[in-house]
Amino acid sequence: MTAPSETARAWVDVDLDALVVNARTLAAACDTRLLPMVKANGYGLGAVRVARALEPLDPWGYGVATLEEGLQLREGGLARPVLVTGPLSPDLLEPLLSTGFRPAIGDPAMLRAWVARSSAPFHLEIDTGMSRGGLRWTDSPALAEAARILAAAPGWEGIFTHFHSADTDDDSVAAQWQRFQAALATLPRRPPMVHAANSAAALCGRAYAADMIRPGIFLYGGAARASGPLPRAVAALRARVVAVRTVRAGESVSYGATWIADRPTTIATLGVGYADGLPRATERGPAWPPRLVELAGRLVPLVGRVTMDMCMVAVDDGRVSLGDVATVFGGMLTLDEHARSVGTISYELLTSLGARLPRRYR
Repeated sequence: MTAPSETARAWVDVDLDALVVNARTLAAACDTRLLPMVKANGYGLGAVRVARALEPLDPWGYGVATLEEGLQLREGGLARPVLVTGPLSPDLLEPLLSTGFRPAIGDPAMLRAWVARSSAPFHLEIDTGMSRGGLRWTDSPALAEAARILAAAPGWEGIFTHFHSADTDDDSVAAQWQRFQAALATLPRRPPMVHAANSAAALCGRAYAADMIRPGIFLYGGAARASGPLPRAVAALRARVVAVRTVRAGESVSYGATWIADRPTTIATLGVGYADGLPRATERGPAWPPRLVELAGRLVPLVGRVTMDMCMVAVDDGRVSLGDVATVFGGMLTLDEHARSVGTISYELLTSLGARLPRRYR
């Protein structure tokens, strides 16, 4: 039996050259080293392939969210330091020590446990307003206890915080940076690696660059700030036309019959659906931008509800054939434009791309 082509239905084209260009743009903006975030399987595009593409830029290491993501990098032959940014918990203590991955520690009890167990490197997290993890900048007793432990901790390699609104609110970034510096001043010394800037903050230049930056979405083609340089498109979600029909005025399309043709209309079925990461939301009202798909050099509207494996578009001029390729995002429509049309963010679109979609790299 002959296997079907990987482009018979739907797939993702990944431009690794564009990813490297985006990384160079960030590095040039703040003149410091990179700690690329490759969590969530490289934002859905393949962590190992992404990291290998970035190797010539000499990043300090790679950031992941889980132990398993770090192991994937090691299995792929990546040898640089790995920072596991999820909070260290007791059940992760021994596994992280055995792998040599750097933990993110944001709790005095876990800090004490790590230092008592090993002199292996670790990074301390300071919560400056994200309220997600780390030692809170206002918790003076916890900071004082951490200072006592850190005074005799040879493995203390780094300290970091996370900006919550760097893409929209410059004042909040400045405030968090001041809180971070104040917390750092209470500790016994400055560790070798101080880092805070995500993609959006990195585009502010040297102000928050410190010793390295932790870029994410800009690497993968998502705009990090309303102003400033735009990234190159990295991912393109494509699907073939798998069926074509004409519906008459008054006939419906898809589940719930929520879309009714007001005149004879050519309907093309695309081989991509919500199981592939194409959001189901289609009926968001007139205040929202329409959902559009690129097909044969023009934009056509997506009509009716997205189904698990397919979706439908209306082709008013009837110029469509079986096998034609549609681009959902990454062509005439950017990743961010498509995200806005469904009321979500570029991060979610990329990380929701289904496992059954082949990734084609160039």
